[in-house]
Amino acid sequence: MHDEAPLRWSGSDRILTEIETPAVIVDAALLRRNIAAAAARARSAGVALRPHVKTHKSVALARMQIEAGAAGLTVAKGSEALVFLEAGFRDITVGQPLVDRRKIARLLAAARDGGARLTLIADSDAGIAAVAAEAAAQGVRADVQVKIDVGLHRCGVSPAGGEAVRLARLIADDAALRFAGILSHAGHAYSAPTPEAVTVIARQEHQAMLGVADALVRAGIGVPCISVGSTPTVWLGDRFDGISEIRPGNYVFMDLTQVSLGVATRDDLALSVLATVISCNDTYAIVDAGSKVMSSDRGPHGSTRLAGYGVARRLGDADGADMPVASLSEEHGFVAHGGRRPAIGERLRLLPNHACTVVNLARNLVVAGQGGIEGGIETWPVDARACVS
Repeated sequence: MHDEAPLRWSGSDRILTEIETPAVIVDAALLRRNIAAAAARARSAGVALRPHVKTHKSVALARMQIEAGAAGLTVAKGSEALVFLEAGFRDITVGQPLVDRRKIARLLAAARDGGARLTLIADSDAGIAAVAAEAAAQGVRADVQVKIDVGLHRCGVSPAGGEAVRLARLIADDAALRFAGILSHAGHAYSAPTPEAVTVIARQEHQAMLGVADALVRAGIGVPCISVGSTPTVWLGDRFDGISEIRPGNYVFMDLTQVSLGVATRDDLALSVLATVISCNDTYAIVDAGSKVMSSDRGPHGSTRLAGYGVARRLGDADGADMPVASLSEEHGFVAHGGRRPAIGERLRLLPNHACTVVNLARNLVVAGQGGIEGGIETWPVDARACVS
């Protein structure tokens, strides 16, 4: 399912004719607008914003988020956290349970040396024990949140029953640890059939997390933070009372997955891939961006709601029809031109299904329109690229 509105961006197509391809292009004006929209949403809901930077992996972009009011950052992996700690960020949550003491050791040491607050998450006795052992060895207290499974069935403990209370007690009773609250991710919203269904999932997450918090309080355990997140549930959710913070990530760029969910429109999409037509046949225009640029991801959490691997538009053709990116090999993209054959050497803008995976394949982001200057282009490194450990 695709929104059929034109591929819009705020700059001049002339800029795009001067960039070597393939390139991951970020529209600076739309990026700033998306960042401001999330900050405003958090203020309106009375919650803190802790964006998930696995989407962009960029120090420069994370600084923009902090300057716009974000309280801290969420990262996916320990190696990603190290990049942002070394860049001077002082409040970071690692969104995956860590059980390897070597990884925990590096993170605790980096946070200690940098004077940063680091929050880890756990959903098992083994994970809690690993963090406690390393914190004790380094002579620090580690902040740990309990991960709650609100329906994705990936990591976390059930909100029903007493497991969350038991783990929180285990953390609170350890002298090397500090219980830092509860955290969830309603990633199953990406499989929702309608925007209304996303809202229902967001409400279920809200109810489940408040229920866990109530159980903790009744057990005599204070809950300093209730953290929820995902771009769809933050954008389409309507209940944030009692919640401490939200952790959307994809919102900075948005992508065709978010359009298909009703979260965004084409006018919100700040990221695209610029590619050149290098060959053409009766069916396909072949471009120089394959799976090593576009990725073969059809959406987060295994979503298959989108056909193909993105859509393409010709530059300067604001009212033209989409050309599906029908197939990818490693270095080539197959754009179904429907009889409207682009010329060899012509540039096309491709919108990917999933922006996060595209960024991780790029060394740099080409940010167009920086400083409000129509012709302004900056190159920002993807600082945490390939940080998967």
